Parts: sequence; structure tokens; C-alpha cells
Amino acid sequence: MLHKISSGLLAIGAALALAGCGGGGGGGSSTVGANSNAASAAPVLATATPVADGAPLGAENWQAGSTATGGQGQAVGGLNCAAAGNTYSYTHVSIYQNGTLLALPANIGTMAPTVAAPRGCVYPLNTVDESGKIRMDTTSNASYTLGQFFAIWGQPLSPTNVAGLQGTPITAYVNSGGTLSKYTGDLASLVLPPHGEVTIMIGAPLAQIPTYTWSDPPPFDPNPVTLVYLGSVGTTSYWPDGNAPAGGSGADVDGLACSPNMVTNYHVHAHLAIIYNGQWLTLPEHIGMTSSCYYEMHTHDHTGIIHIEAPDVKPYTLGQFFDIWGEPLTSTNVAGLSGNVVAYINDNGEARRYMGDLRTIALTSHRDITLQIGTPAVSTLATYSWYEPQ
Repeated sequence: MLHKISSGLLAIGAALALAGCGGGGGGGSSTVGANSNAASAAPVLATATPVADGAPLGAENWQAGSTATGGQGQAVGGLNCAAAGNTYSYTHVSIYQNGTLLALPANIGTMAPTVAAPRGCVYPLNTVDESGKIRMDTTSNASYTLGQFFAIWGQPLSPTNVAGLQGTPITAYVNSGGTLSKYTGDLASLVLPPHGEVTIMIGAPLAQIPTYTWSDPPPFDPNPVTLVYLGSVGTTSYWPDGNAPAGGSGADVDGLACSPNMVTNYHVHAHLAIIYNGQWLTLPEHIGMTSSCYYEMHTHDHTGIIHIEAPDVKPYTLGQFFDIWGEPLTSTNVAGLSGNVVAYINDNGEARRYMGDLRTIALTSHRDITLQIGTPAVSTLATYSWYEPQ
């Protein structure tokens, strides 16, 4: 399932020289020259900038997630918060204030797990990173509007106020398939174009409208890997079983306890695959177990399944798991294996590259995490036929 693909990222400059093509995304904070003759000159579509899926775009301005007045699990704009589907498209939204691109926050429309709902829920419109991409669930073939997304976000959207930013003029352009058009209707009624781009400008307009082409994650392997309790997944053994000497020995690790009797009010499973120079390495069993206790995160076998068995719900991260294991986890070192690390996350068919701190990756129910170290790059992402261990 492995072959070589380019992993290089193109830096996004402060001044984007762009034209033609449509499809959403980019990386970093950028200011694009405002149009000094905005009243008379219409902007043009710039040359497309290649961007890796998941790369952040723009300066941070808002907190992550929906606000208290947005989607908190209730129906919003006719859209329900439910378990993630497995059929997705996306649209891309850019918000500029006086020529400066602002990052659309991550985790809009995403609700955290609870004991009653261990997978949490997501709205059909949601964000998973700061790329500006809005994931759209296409299971029902429904169309969605910008107003629905802002309602889920919990931010205002009017001719004078965009997510708390006020100024004049407020103008919007839609790039669909390389055709750029000004939108003159009610912003809340703007239909989000699949694989298209919506650019909202507050204050000084742009002379050029940026556009992007995405380096998407590898496709899914059509043949699922069957996970069998006490089984093994991978082609190569590398680490000894159990915790490393620097790992948990019974004392709390990162606030996670080691208990002689597990309390499983909250019991979910994530999966980790580590691929080093083309070899799928077998994750050790009994990580997080000692002769006298079990940590809230641990492994029972060599399948790569990480068990989270805890008395209550709190954030669980990949960094905590590696600390319990006693192995390093950085952008260049995974459990002693050195090289450039590329991370992919798959949530029930919603796959993307993860560009943030690897330690902060949340371990949620049935989340698949693939860490690729070195070369060649993975050509497909594994999918799994899960067992439900008790």
C-alpha cells in the first residue's frame, strides 16, 4: 500500500500572486494588496497556489469551535448534530479584513464526546483545522448556505457585520470551477459551492482574489484490515512489549491514573499505525500496564488499538499515550525513529492531513491515526474492520 509521493509544502507568501482554478485552502497568515480603485476596478482571480490539505491559512482572530450561541448539540438552521457520516465534500471560505486574511477556526460544529455519546457529534457543516475548508456531509445530497454555517459557528452575518467584524464595504465573491462572480444577494442565502471558494472582504477590497489547489490525503485502501482481539497488525516488530523505562510505572502520568481495577464509565478505542520507511511497525502490547495497575490508556495486544477506559470523560491525546509508553513524539522523532513525520487522521471516512503538534491529536472513538516517518510515502490509508473489546 506504499509508494512515493511528494511531501514538500510550498510556503504561502505575504503577497499572493494568483490566477485561475478553484478548490479551497492554503498555509500561513497573509496580507493581499487592497484595491485602491475599488469603486471602479473589479478584482480578478489570481493564479492558484498549491497547498497541502490541513495547512493553516491566515492570522488567528477567533477562538476554536462554535461559540456559546452557536451549535452546542441542538438543531441549528435545520441541521442536526449527529455521528459523523462517511461521505464528504468541502467548500472553502476566506475572510479578509482590509486585505489581511483571517484564519477560520478549527472545530466549528464539532461537539466533544460524553459518557452518553462517546463519539460526540458533528454538524453536516464543520471545520477540523484552520485551512478555511468547511467539510460538508453529502450523504443526503443536500445543499448548504453560508448562513447555516455561521449559525452553527454562532457568529453574526449581515451586510455590516461578519463574525463580529464591522466595516464597509462588505463584498463577497464566489469562485466555482474557475469562474469568479460577485455575490450581491443576502450573504446568509449564499449557497456554498462544493469544491469552490467563497471570499468575503470587509473594508478595503482585494485587487486579486486568491485561489488554491489542494494536495489531498492518499485515498483509502478498499480492502479493510480486520482487527482481531489479541491479534497483530503490521509487518515488522520493532519495540519490546510494555512501557519503556521512561514510561509509566504506577504514578500518575500527565494527570492519568494507574488503577488496580479499571472503572469503565467511559470506554472507547482509537487506532494508531506507525509506518517507517515503508514498513508498518507492530505497536507493542501492554503499553500502559504494570504488574499492579492499568493506566486509563493502554494496549492489550499488537493490533494498534489504544483502549481508553476511565471513570469519566476528559481530553485524551496522543502525547499522553506516548508519555505513558515512555517514548518521544515530535515532528522528527516517533518512539526513537527519526525522520520527517507526516500524520493523517481518519474519522469514519473523513480523512485529512494533520499539520499541528502531534502531541495534541485527540484520541476519540474509532479515530484512525497514521504516522508516516521517512520514505516512501503511503499511497493509501488503511481502513479497519473493528472489533469491540470489552
